[in-house]
Parts: sequence; structure tokens; C-alpha cells
Amino acid sequence: MYHKHIRYLFFLFVILVCGCEEEGPDIDVESAIPVTVETITLGEIKEYVFATGTVRAAREAELIAEQPGSYSLLTNPRTGKPFAMGDRVAAGDLIARLANPELENQVMLDSKKLNYEISEREFTKQKQLFEKGGVTLRELTDAERAYIDARYSYDNARLQLDKLKITAPFDGILVNLTYYTPAQQLNINSPIARVMEYRKLYCELSLPESEMPRVAVDQHAAVTNYTHPDDTLGAVVAQVSPALDPASRMFAVTVTIDNDSLLLRPGMFVKVDIVVAKKESAVVIPKDVVLERRGGKRVFVAEKGIAVERKIEIGLSNPDRVEVLSGLEADERLIITGFETLRHRSRIKVLK
Repeated sequence: MYHKHIRYLFFLFVILVCGCEEEGPDIDVESAIPVTVETITLGEIKEYVFATGTVRAAREAELIAEQPGSYSLLTNPRTGKPFAMGDRVAAGDLIARLANPELENQVMLDSKKLNYEISEREFTKQKQLFEKGGVTLRELTDAERAYIDARYSYDNARLQLDKLKITAPFDGILVNLTYYTPAQQLNINSPIARVMEYRKLYCELSLPESEMPRVAVDQHAAVTNYTHPDDTLGAVVAQVSPALDPASRMFAVTVTIDNDSLLLRPGMFVKVDIVVAKKESAVVIPKDVVLERRGGKRVFVAEKGIAVERKIEIGLSNPDRVEVLSGLEADERLIITGFETLRHRSRIKVLK
């Protein structure tokens, strides 16, 4: 009797359990995953080849003493003070002077100038007489030769004395000015100053062989200084070498940079992004939302509270964004945060 009672209770328990499984509610144990979305729009995308290099001034000149002499630094007419490093100069500005009385006496500039003026007048007189038949062709030729010799002698004397003047060869900035005490005696080749014009800069780059087919003259580029990463300047590819360096397997590229704001200074280390491809109107999405999964690249879009996995094909890309060739359309809602743990048809909650 006891065993029959036990079997009856066990049978009743089985019936209750089976009844609960067949008739109980379908409980959804999955909770909605919070995400944020971005509406896909058509936009521009650029693909880059990047390299690093040092910027240099487009024009640079080292001013040295071409004659010995006693040094004197002159006054900058723009500041009313002696020239100093950082001063802007104009072509022909007299920055310093060297006094050399011995050289001035040897050159005899005044005497050669007088001889030049006399020979010029004599040559003019002989031409007039020759036209009237008053002198022979030989006499006219002798007068012309004397005039030419006197002119060369006078010009050479002026050139010799001009070497005592230290002048700016072009518009630019004094980036170095050697300090000398007044009247200090300088020898030939003593450094005086350095002038640079860096409103235009250039940068020499080295790129790997694989990029050679994609880089060409006149392509645009963006130049960024590592100490000012938020500021970029425009640049243009000016030269591309058609040959590789046999040791490094790299080829040389030169870009020129507009630096009117003087944001960059010669010698700065920069990053150069050369635009090798561009599309004006494309489906563009953030690069970091693309997942690498078996079978290809995937993203998630939001559809009526559900995350739908999409397989995509990408085109142009850069460090921040990628072009989507297939798998997405404009106006769809791309999940941009919270996608890491999603599965196809996961329930989601879109955060505002």
C-alpha cells in the first residue's frame, strides 16, 4: 500500500511538470541592449598616402664676408633699432657694413669712374665724326674699345666695394645674425647672417615602392605639425622620382606648402597626407564600427528595435572613415555604439 502511494505521487509530479512545460508562458530572457545610432548620409571621402619629413624654407641664403673688414651692424629702418634675429627684411636692405680703407684705395673707384666718363664722351664724339667722314673706322674702333674697357674696369671696382656691404638678397626673415662687437675685424668667409623666406616651404618625403602608381605631380596634400595636430596646411606634390633608391626600395617625393600664416617654421617635423583618391558623393561610415568576422566585414543597423547584421563591401578608406560599396543605403540607421556584443536580431534600445 505504501509503495502504491509513492508511485501515485511520483506520477502526479510528472504530470504537473509536463503540464507546466506545455501550457506555461514563453518567457523572453534576453534584455534590450542600449545602443546609439547615426543616420547614413552621402558624403565626401578621401584616401591618403602618408609620410613624415622635415619642412625647409623655399628660399634660404647664408650671408658671409666676401672681403675682410671692420664690422658695423646697421639700423633697421622699420624698427629704428639695429637689425636683430626675427626681423623681416626686404631685398637690397643693407644689414651690415665692412670698412676696409686699404681695399678702397686699391680699387680706385673715383679714378675709374672718371676714366669711364671720359672714354664714353670720346666714343660718342668719334661716332659723330665718323658719320661725317672726319675719322677712320680704326679710330672709331679704338675709341669704342677704350670705352668698353673703362666700363668693365669701373663695374669691377664697384663689385669689389659692394662686397663690403652685407645686403638681403630677397624678401625674408633674419633667422640668424652672428654677434660681433662694433669695429671687430672680420676675415673673408666669416659668417654674418642667414635669411629665409618661409611663406613657402617644401618637404622631401620617401614612400614605399607599392605607392608609386598612386602618387603623381599636382596631387593635393595636408600637412600637420605633430605639436599642433589640430592645424593643417595645404600642400601640392611638386616632384615625384621615377626611380627607387636601391638600398631602401623607396622613391622620393617633394611637396610644396603654403605657409602664409607662418604656422610652420623651417626644421619642424611634420606628417604629410597625400590625397591619392577622392569621391564626392558616397555612402561613408565611421571606420571603427566595421567588424571583421568570418565571411567578411559586418555592421549593424537598427530596424524596429532589432539589430540587423549586414555584410558590407568597402571601397576607399582613411584612418577615420570608409566608403561602403554595397550592403548599406542612405537614410538607414547605423549602430555606432554598443554594437560590440550584438548578434543578428538582438533586441536593442536606442538611446537619445
